Amino acid sequence: MNTMTDMAALAAVPGGDTAAPTFRDALLAQGLLIDTGENGLYGRSEVFEDVVERLNVAITHLGADQAPEVLRFPPAMRRTDFEDSEYLKSFPNLAGTIHSFCGNDMGHQRLLRCLDDAIAERDDDRSDEWMAQQKPTRVVLTPAACYPIYPVMARRGPLPADGRTIDVLSYCFRHEPSLDPARMQMFRQREYVRLGTPDQVMAFREMWIERGSLLVTLLDLPVDVDLANDPFFGRGGKIIADSQRAQALKFELLIPVANADSKTACLSFNYHMDHFGAIWKIECADGSVAHTGCVGFGMERITLALFRHHGLDVDAWPAGVRALLWGDTHARVAEGLAQQTRGAAR
Repeated sequence: MNTMTDMAALAAVPGGDTAAPTFRDALLAQGLLIDTGENGLYGRSEVFEDVVERLNVAITHLGADQAPEVLRFPPAMRRTDFEDSEYLKSFPNLAGTIHSFCGNDMGHQRLLRCLDDAIAERDDDRSDEWMAQQKPTRVVLTPAACYPIYPVMARRGPLPADGRTIDVLSYCFRHEPSLDPARMQMFRQREYVRLGTPDQVMAFREMWIERGSLLVTLLDLPVDVDLANDPFFGRGGKIIADSQRAQALKFELLIPVANADSKTACLSFNYHMDHFGAIWKIECADGSVAHTGCVGFGMERITLALFRHHGLDVDAWPAGVRALLWGDTHARVAEGLAQQTRGAAR
């Protein structure tokens, strides 16, 4: 994902004048996003949510011929599954755990005393001593929409001969507070996930690079697909990232969002090889370890890209974009897919 954060990602203007109005300022002034006082944590307006929902409909039509199994999970997962996923090996700085009070009356009194002291201070100066009375629960915040899928698939036994395709949507959490409106701490991912043989998964990813690019073209947004890597943590992270790039395991579709001089990953196309299959012992029909891959749609990021490139008034968006989102979405997507197929056959 794009790693530019804070004002550097927003106001890349000569001399570093961060006082210039930003895209975030415009979104807040228009009421499309609602400031909560915490960077990267926003409310969304009815108009913003309407665009997200209409994008979801278009994505559903785009993948309907794959006959995916639709699964929806809450934005939390079992802590043991999260531990098994090895997410903390690569992204400990992004993870979000859920804690709760598990003490007795005496502990509750200590908590309340600490809380009274904290409330007496200004927001930025508040003590967090009351949190000493909190303990980890058995759930954590979901870091990626596909993560709850793998243990579920493992419990079902071997995959069918043609593998499985899953359609999943979830709010996700990543601890990277920023003023860049495209870098939210709580955001939605829509994913199609493929489980099967290496050939099945690679064919799936190539298909979705084409289909993801088609969707963005239909939305009249710039298409730029490039090799990428995840933001692995620590000194060893560069070695892992270099290996990921060398094996071409990750591609991203990049669109300028925060400003015209930087690009943000709005879709990602990932091949996990047998990483998740080996962790959860997911087997193909022939007994081999299953490979997995996914296409991820950043729902808020695509929506923000639309507002960035087409303006903050949805009624003034290009006619083709409005026809796709507020018209006969099925027909528009079907025609786009048909043209794509005809072009590939030439």
